[in-house]
Amino acid sequence: MYYIGYDLGSSSVKVAIVEAATGKKIISLNEPANEMEIIAYHKDWAEQDPEMWWEYCCIATKRAIKEAGIDASKITGVGISYQMHGLVVVNKEGKSLRNSIIWCDSRAVEIGDHAFEEIGEEQCTSHLLNSPGNFTASKLVWVKDNEPEIYNQIHKYMLPGDFIAFKLTGEINTTKNGLSEGMLWDYKENEVAEWLLRYYGIDYSLTPTIVENFTNQCFLDEKGAAASGLPVGIPVVYRAGDQPNNALSLNILKPGEVAATGGTSGVIYAVTDQLKSKESSRINSFVHVNYTQSKPTVGKLLCINGSGIQYRWLRNHCGLDSYENMNQKAEEIAVGSDGVMVIPFGNGAERMFNNKTIGSHFLNLNLNKHSHGHLYRATLEGIAFSFVYGMEILKNDNAQINVIRAGNDNLFRSEIFSNTVATLIGHEIEIYNTTGAVGAARAVGLIDGDYETFGNNIIKNDHVMTYMPLQNSQPYQEAYQNWKKELEYIINK
Repeated sequence: MYYIGYDLGSSSVKVAIVEAATGKKIISLNEPANEMEIIAYHKDWAEQDPEMWWEYCCIATKRAIKEAGIDASKITGVGISYQMHGLVVVNKEGKSLRNSIIWCDSRAVEIGDHAFEEIGEEQCTSHLLNSPGNFTASKLVWVKDNEPEIYNQIHKYMLPGDFIAFKLTGEINTTKNGLSEGMLWDYKENEVAEWLLRYYGIDYSLTPTIVENFTNQCFLDEKGAAASGLPVGIPVVYRAGDQPNNALSLNILKPGEVAATGGTSGVIYAVTDQLKSKESSRINSFVHVNYTQSKPTVGKLLCINGSGIQYRWLRNHCGLDSYENMNQKAEEIAVGSDGVMVIPFGNGAERMFNNKTIGSHFLNLNLNKHSHGHLYRATLEGIAFSFVYGMEILKNDNAQINVIRAGNDNLFRSEIFSNTVATLIGHEIEIYNTTGAVGAARAVGLIDGDYETFGNNIIKNDHVMTYMPLQNSQPYQEAYQNWKKELEYIINK
């Protein structure tokens, strides 16, 4: 028997099939070959056609079944991961009324900021653990205010993963974690934040029915099965936004466990059981995938916008053809990069600096003694220091950090980067070779609540290596404190 998982991103749809009993990956692929179109009618807008997502889900599903050479009738459940914060609106017939306003669209920033100011910080942080911000609820308000002819036809609003579940099953529902991603979940009352809907003038009836994760949420109907190639009647068991799902894929389910992502941007996602936040302007809190009222687990997410993009920029402009060659040059340089420092925040405004634009800075270059290797090491160290700085913010916001687990992506392949982070935080970093689609597929098996077997299967199938903190931490601490001093001077000047 098998499970199938989807990971709906903004660039492609990933599909994975795993063995139900062991969690072993059978196949993983994505559609389309090139990136999906993002429509930007105006600056800072970003939209996609939800029907395009569904089309690629179906193409990828049929490809995966065929290329894996399995009997589709042996697929027994579906898990869905998806791009967070997007808005899909449909009419009574289930037809999407407009393109989805996706996660990277910032048209509703002022709506959320104004709501935060009028409602008040205490109410928002104690009930939402966040500012309303540029999330799904604020995007829905934008539609109400700017496209009333569309708003008046809305039967239900959805998150992107809810839409895929609907296309598979014909049923419209959502989850607590989905509502929290849209800033629509009241943690204090353990219910939909109806008071925020009232403030925004949104009819509560537009909210879908709530279903729990790791249950039979809805079942494939004949239409969804025919389009996708999956069996009629199998359940959708699980859905979550991409960052909570990435955490689940790395077996991050308990307080003190942290998932880290080191791609173009960096993400630190720490699980806690504390239903409070004093860093709501710098950190986002979301209902985690295994949240219950009796055992609330919240994912505190801190994004580092200027991260791997800094290292990629160096690769593109300094002549070396691979990260491996750059890493090798960097390893020839001592900790602290002989005084060279890189402040790696050249990818726009940084939320952890209260949306200030810090920029990218190269400091203390001596043209008579510093080389490419110094630049590479200083860049890796600067990005690592930014992760440590972010973890200090998380710790200040009631998050424990006992262990970090990360995917085997570009930054964490670097010993310099991983050793620097592990040594400065004093905790090990476990590296796993997995994907969001594989994690979503495996999550189907959690319908039995056996988290221990789930975690053991991840360790057995995916664990690559573990970085331990180095014993001699002093040069790392000195380099970090010097970097932090320069950063804070730039922030405050």
